[in-house]
Formats: sequence, C-alpha cells, structure tokens
Amino acid sequence: MVSSVPASPPPQEEILRLFRLMCEIRAFELAVVAGYKEGEMPGFVHVSLGQEGAAAGACGALEPGDLITSTHRGHGHCLAKGADPGRMMAELHARVDGYGKGRSGSMHIADVAAGVLGANGIVGQSMGLGVGAALSLQVNGRKSCVVAFFGEGASGSGIAHEAMNMAAIWRLPIVFFCESNRYAELSPYEVHVSLANVADRAAAYGFPGIVVDGEDVLAVHRAVTEAAMRARDGGGPTLIEAKTYRWHGHYEGDPQAYKTAEERENGHSLDPIARLEERAGELGVAPAALAKVRAEAEARITEAVAWAKEQQGPALSLLDEDVYADAPHA
Repeated sequence: MVSSVPASPPPQEEILRLFRLMCEIRAFELAVVAGYKEGEMPGFVHVSLGQEGAAAGACGALEPGDLITSTHRGHGHCLAKGADPGRMMAELHARVDGYGKGRSGSMHIADVAAGVLGANGIVGQSMGLGVGAALSLQVNGRKSCVVAFFGEGASGSGIAHEAMNMAAIWRLPIVFFCESNRYAELSPYEVHVSLANVADRAAAYGFPGIVVDGEDVLAVHRAVTEAAMRARDGGGPTLIEAKTYRWHGHYEGDPQAYKTAEERENGHSLDPIARLEERAGELGVAPAALAKVRAEAEARITEAVAWAKEQQGPALSLLDEDVYADAPHA
C-alpha cells in the first residue's frame, strides 16, 4: 500500500525545515564518529548516517504534543523531535549536563518535554513502550499520537507482534515506523525476514501497511502526516516501512565484512540530503538558501560539541541517584 496523501509540492519553508533537520542529524553523527575515533566517548555508539530522511521526515510531520519511542540508533529521531544537541553530545561525552547526567550514554537519551520518551538498547522494546504511551493518550483523551521507531531486525521479535496486535484491538493512536536499513546487526534482510516488505504484516492485524522510499524525505513526511492524522482522529495504528540504507556498520568499528567491497565503497551514493537538494532545485528553492541552512545547521552542531566538551563529568555521589525510588513520606 502507498500513501494517499497528494504528492503536491510542499511550501519552500517546509522544504528548508526538513533540509535543516537532515543537515543537523548528518553533522551530529559525523561529530559522533570523529569523537568516538578520538577516544572521547566511552561505550559504544550506533550512528544513523544515510538514514536522515527517515528520521527528519517522520518527526518533521509530528505536532508538539506527539510522542516518539526510539532505538539504539536513535540520535536522528531525538534531534528531529526537538532534543537539545548540546545535552545529547554532553551525554555521549559522559558529562553531568547530559540528558542522563553523563551516566547513560548514546542508547538511553530521553527528553520527555520534547516528546522523546527514550532511546532504547533492547531490540523491539520501543514498540511496547509506544503502545503504553498510546494507551495513556487514549485514556486521557489527548488528541496526540505516538511514533514507535524500530528496525527490520526487531520485526520478528515477540514484542513486535504483541504490540501491533494490542494496538489494533484497542485502536490506539500509534504509528509503527520501521527503518528498514537492509541489515539487522550483521545479517542481511533476506536471511531473517520472510516477506519482501515488513509493512505487509500489517494486514494480519487489520490496519494499513505502507512502504515508502526512506531516501525521499518528502515522501516519508507525507506518509507520516497521513498516518498521524488518522491516529489522532481515532482511526487506529498504521505500519510504515521506510526503505533506507545504513552507511556505517552496526556499531562504530564494525569492519562490515558482511558487505561486499563494492557496497562498502558505493553505499554513500544513497544520500537523502543530496536527493532533497536536487528536488528542491526543481521546486525553485535557491541553492544559496540551501547553503545557508546547511551552514547554520553545521554551526549549531559545532557549538554543541564545543559546549559539551567544556562540561564536567558526574560526581561519584551521583552514582546511585535516580536508581532507587524515594521512600514514601510518613
């Protein structure tokens, strides 16, 4: 199934807004790669280079009251939904002014005020958390929706089917958004998914399943706009599968031996930012306007990195803070 939203050209300001989001995600992820290689970040990092169109298109279609649940590869989702890049970068650098006070790292960034209910290191759990959040919205009568991001590697997990079944039964305001980036950790799509499209599974639960070109941010934006409107209006869930491509390995340092040499060398040809630049030119957006937006986006991330590095690490006294609930008052 494909989206029925008319593919009319969006206003130029909307094109520039989506372009800005993608450029900020690209700059952030490149800064993460550089910082990790320099040994400035503890732990592992999983970047979303090449997948900017999916994150920007999906989150760019949401309203302030909408919510997202994310994955271990969630930097782009968090940025596009409004998380602060400085606090995100501080968390990756293990600084006390990070979102988790420097203790949680890349895979657990959350900003509830921005509608980011958390990245998640447990494969598929974003879907269960999303169902819970959507149920809360429904029970409280809020006209908002949830977008639960997951990858095709999570599509065969038990929680994926349980979440979609429950969401269908209760007609919850949720969009299940699969970033189908061709690899689940080190395994190619075709060895662990039984169908050509993850979105085809939606039919078993009685709600729409949509396949969209994840390299086309405008197409992603249209599809999520329609699905989110349907969810907010009581129409229930939608499953969107964005076909995209992960430039880097599963984690930074992954030698990607599971890819052919040609794929490792030419994977960057699938570039959602370059694709929007070309389309924007056809729609009359001046190259100078795009260049200005790109420069501003890159400057914002450069400033965020510099700020993060200036912050202090967490004190030892914070080690058990936020771990245990406060004892009830007498």
